[in-house]
Amino acid sequence: MGSLMFIQTEVSSDPNLVKFLPGKEVLAGREMVFSDRVSAARSPLASRLFDIESVAEVRFGADFVGVLKSEEGDWQLMKPAILGAIMEHYLADLPMIVGDEDDVAEEDFDQADSGIVTEIKELLSTRVRPAITEGGGDIKFRGYREGKVIVELSGSAYNYRTGIENLLRHYVAEFAELVDYRDSKPKPGLQTPNGLAVQRLLDERINPSVATHGGHIALVDVQEDTAFIRLEGGCQGCGMADVTLKQGVEVEIKKEVPSIAHVLDVTDHDGGANPYYQPGK
Repeated sequence: MGSLMFIQTEVSSDPNLVKFLPGKEVLAGREMVFSDRVSAARSPLASRLFDIESVAEVRFGADFVGVLKSEEGDWQLMKPAILGAIMEHYLADLPMIVGDEDDVAEEDFDQADSGIVTEIKELLSTRVRPAITEGGGDIKFRGYREGKVIVELSGSAYNYRTGIENLLRHYVAEFAELVDYRDSKPKPGLQTPNGLAVQRLLDERINPSVATHGGHIALVDVQEDTAFIRLEGGCQGCGMADVTLKQGVEVEIKKEVPSIAHVLDVTDHDGGANPYYQPGK
């Protein structure tokens, strides 16, 4: 491949979103959105772009790479790094998605339930998603198993969780619960004495008080002496309150379960390296 490459940029109506057009195919026949480092792990280019400060979301279309920056990001500082990452990706001739066969399995459901799944996806796209995206969040359908609707929530979507559950319960007779896809994988650590003790503390003492502010704290996993939590809803991304809340929760957990030495937040607000969601975890 020649070393000369001209990448055009296209500004959208959203000042925080810019499309980069490399003049080559990006992703044939579909679009993909990577809302965090977890989902970006299967794309070498998306992973590299998330290494750039203030990158909040990466989108691939047929002929473009879209980058959404956080409010504090500065395009003048970011664009050279983004252009460099795209150019180097093409020069290295790397795939856009690694193990692309996984993409088919991304929506995990039994074919026998395809009628229910169609109904759920229709509800999410027409009634739920417009309201959530207006508030800066997003929801993606990831699967359905025995009444559990598995979704990927991002941003302010956590605030709408109860509303989404009520809507699905009203229209879908089979609906049992809404599950974040990150919580749908088996986690043996949650069934250990430490895991059960931390979960009990969250359920009985911490979440009832956090709920008054529209927030929720989920226990993601417990590994050895470390508890991984995720701040959701009103807690997520609210700066100083976030720090105070996390410190308070950490103190409570360590006091209640002395064998827990570390409490880590996997919501990873600053876009730094995520200690829990690493490829292969």
